[in-house]
Amino acid sequence: MLHVIKVLHLSMFIFLSSLAAHSQANEILSFGVVPQQAANKLAKNWGPVFDYISQHSGVTIRFATAPNIPEFEKRLKQGEYDLAYMNPYHYTVYGDNPGYIAFAKQKDKAITGILVTRKDTSLQAITDLEGNLAFPAPAAFAASILTRSALNEAGVDYQPNYVKSHDSVYRAVAKGLFPAGGGVVRTFNNTEQDIHKQLKIFWRSKAFTPHAIAAHPRLQISTIEAVQAALMTMNNDPAAKALLKAINFKGFAAANYSDWDDVRALNIDLLK
Repeated sequence: MLHVIKVLHLSMFIFLSSLAAHSQANEILSFGVVPQQAANKLAKNWGPVFDYISQHSGVTIRFATAPNIPEFEKRLKQGEYDLAYMNPYHYTVYGDNPGYIAFAKQKDKAITGILVTRKDTSLQAITDLEGNLAFPAPAAFAASILTRSALNEAGVDYQPNYVKSHDSVYRAVAKGLFPAGGGVVRTFNNTEQDIHKQLKIFWRSKAFTPHAIAAHPRLQISTIEAVQAALMTMNNDPAAKALLKAINFKGFAAANYSDWDDVRALNIDLLK
């Protein structure tokens, strides 16, 4: 009789384990990518990465973004994304409420804010800037918060103009609509070549922990771990090299909440 009970318990365990695996395999998760660039460009570059994650994790990942960074922030606050790639300041806010759980970040990377100008500019120093300058959005961490902080410290008399995305900043500066604009090295290197070749990095900020890849707390830990493992697999998979290159990543590293303490120390309160 005891043997029969053990067999029944074992059968039930196998059934429940199979059911859980089947449930995970059928999960469809939204992965929100901060709209530093146009949605179609982000989908083109990140889509193959998400296909890879889906294949290696057993979880179906669906690309998502927002028309602009403020709308992306609103959706993060409401917890609309199951997974999200958000800027460092965003994580200091939305890692507390609604409690997104950071589990990965870009490998061997620190984020640096930059100011770009046309290559043919006569400007020599940050103190030479004045008037209308371009930025993606008020709470874009490196491209706006760090750059504007430096301009303020230098006593520059300027007016911020928010043009929705990093690519929009680069295009506007290249066209001569603004003498300078804020961005980050990764998106600058990933912008269109005909725009990139007209511009140069004019100023760089101090480096900070890069963007967070985080999961909404409603997700099961096993699901988060499966996605994290798939990301780590990319680091040593030759087939993933081109996928990483498309998003300008060297790879992925595991991450946790305290990794962004350097950003918390700045005591930024734009979104709180």
